[in-house]
Amino acid sequence: MTDLLDLARDRANTFLKELPDRHVGPRATRDELVAALKVPLTDDGEDPAAVIEALVQGADRGLIGCAGPRYFGFVIGGSLPVALAADWLTSAWDQNAGIYVTSPAASVVEDIAREWLLELFDLPRTASVGFVTGGQMANFTALAAARHAVLRRVGWNVEENGLAGAPPVHLVVSAASHITIHAAMRMLGFGTRALRKVDADEQGRMRADSLREMLRTLEGPVIVCAQAGNVNSGAVDPLRALAEIAHERGAWLHVDGAFGLWGRAAASTRALLDGCELADSWANDAHKWLNVPYDSGIVIVRDSASHRASMTVTAEYLEQTSGVERDNFEWAPEFSRRARGFPIYAAIRALGRRGIAALVDGCCERARQFAEILGRDARVAILNDVVLNQVLVRFGDSDELTRDVITRVQREGTCWLAGTTWQGKAAMRISVSNWSTTADDVEKSAVAILRSIHA
Repeated sequence: MTDLLDLARDRANTFLKELPDRHVGPRATRDELVAALKVPLTDDGEDPAAVIEALVQGADRGLIGCAGPRYFGFVIGGSLPVALAADWLTSAWDQNAGIYVTSPAASVVEDIAREWLLELFDLPRTASVGFVTGGQMANFTALAAARHAVLRRVGWNVEENGLAGAPPVHLVVSAASHITIHAAMRMLGFGTRALRKVDADEQGRMRADSLREMLRTLEGPVIVCAQAGNVNSGAVDPLRALAEIAHERGAWLHVDGAFGLWGRAAASTRALLDGCELADSWANDAHKWLNVPYDSGIVIVRDSASHRASMTVTAEYLEQTSGVERDNFEWAPEFSRRARGFPIYAAIRALGRRGIAALVDGCCERARQFAEILGRDARVAILNDVVLNQVLVRFGDSDELTRDVITRVQREGTCWLAGTTWQGKAAMRISVSNWSTTADDVEKSAVAILRSIHA
């Protein structure tokens, strides 16, 4: 085993050393990857070292440099070295993080990480925290707690009785809400037709006046979903005003802060999220801006009783605790899972408050640098107010040219970024989310983008 792990470590180190200068996009087609990786399944298996070598060689040209400093697509962060090291240990330790007795260390670490996260985000210190796969399941879990709470208030136990025959729950979202909110509603049995959409402004922020008008028309239980960090513009909803309006109506307010919630950890961006602490639940994905490996979603719920009631189950064979020990599965949808808290713990402890603030500030500064360099060119329009780490770019006021530039940049390989549709028009979306992105990386990438306009 030692030799095999040494081989994997060496190949991983080679990849990481080459990452800063690597062609960012893929360099092989699907057919080429299939030809390199597909072999007949044998009866007796193959030599493990040979399998690792074949996997490394076969997959290499199909790997995206998304962990590197010039990947700016889909709000994807990289992995801090300390978080990656902790993640390797997590796999080696191979702990089942479900209950305390299957891994006391995983339980204690998640409890400590919970305290640190609430301090960093400056959210109610008594709130409960669950560690889930990502932003999707963070939204799902928070909204499951919301579903439990709003139906309990009208005398309905949804965990026992289901939704059939339950009082209808009104689901209020922004016209600019993220698709994971819609998917969570589907998984929770509400369906997307039940969503009531509130108008958003030109930056993608929910309009408080429109929310007030919407709530005046609704009777019965209500869940309102706000947003901290629009996936296109980075804009943050007016959270204080939304919280006051929602709570006047007795509604549950959820904040989807997949990446934007980290703005609470930096003095320069904290004011953007004023009033966030007034919400009832929050969703975050630590992979996006804390820069830990994937499988690092975070759900936070003010009403810990509703959170636990919506998730926990009991069985005769389980050795659940009844004291101060934490059973992690009571706050997340899964029982058997990897110990997600270790990389988050390691990243927070290594960075500290100032390090996390510097990470957020650095990404925001690099985003402003992108906007400033690209905006000098008369052929370029910056479509959003760059308030966090997102930049929307359009070329020649043309959908065709904008899409062509995106395709050329992706193929050229200096950097990788994605396209989107904003206010009905094609746009390039630049998301600066990686701890290792430097001013020089932005300069090189901006030059490559501008060069691609007439490529």
